[in-house]
Amino acid sequence: MQVIHDPDSLRPFRGCALVPTMGALHEGHGSLIRRARAHGRPVVATVFVNPTQFGPREDFAKYPRTLDADVALAERCGADAVFAPSPDVMYPDGAEAARAQAEAFPLPPAAREPGLEDACRPGHFGGVCQVVARLFDLTMPGISIFGEKDYQQLRVLTQMVALSGGRWGAMRVEPGPTVRESDGLAMSSRNRYLRPEQRDQALGLVRALQMAASAQHPATAESLMSATLAEHGLATDYAVVRDADTLLPVSGFERPTRALIAARLDTVRLIDNLAMPVWR
Repeated sequence: MQVIHDPDSLRPFRGCALVPTMGALHEGHGSLIRRARAHGRPVVATVFVNPTQFGPREDFAKYPRTLDADVALAERCGADAVFAPSPDVMYPDGAEAARAQAEAFPLPPAAREPGLEDACRPGHFGGVCQVVARLFDLTMPGISIFGEKDYQQLRVLTQMVALSGGRWGAMRVEPGPTVRESDGLAMSSRNRYLRPEQRDQALGLVRALQMAASAQHPATAESLMSATLAEHGLATDYAVVRDADTLLPVSGFERPTRALIAARLDTVRLIDNLAMPVWR
């Protein structure tokens, strides 16, 4: 397996199956790499901690950088290459210009309208779309795999590609199911910040989603989620049921919907989501 820092070395991998990451890889990322492998294309995983998607009070400086371990996991899971560019490669005009470009990036509706991560983290999706577009430009993949755990991000990037006018050819975005730890907590690079005694509290997200799945109306599901999160001492950013495609509010379960949660446990912010049953 190759570790690539120079974009020119990516040329043999054009048409690859791409798995973009910010590193600190875990089994959730491993599942995406294995899914990419199943397409029969060369598999490239990227590792880049992107500064333009972090807000001023977020954890960019302390975000874990574990490239050696990331490379080892990617190789075990079947990657042919890890692309680990420097900030200068990604943003040759410098950090200040990169932030300005992220702020001006034309965002698809899923990054502007739902009032979820877009409201909680202003500017976040400008940075996400900017860095992913840059990675697509450099690698020109045939397919790109993103996890469902970051569900709004998945919808944003799917829309970005659909609205790109063929900028990346016939490349498509494919979702990978959320991978959970043995107790049900969705795998996340931020789980390492949880203290052992906080684990049961963090499972409030999973339990809230399970409660929502029993409801027959979105408003009931949202009430059940909010109550469950409060019982676990979690500070809720949102706990909602939305259309699975647009992420806009719904009045019923006649079409696919998604329950989505973002909540905080001290300084650790956790997100999770679940496909809701369709009631006709």
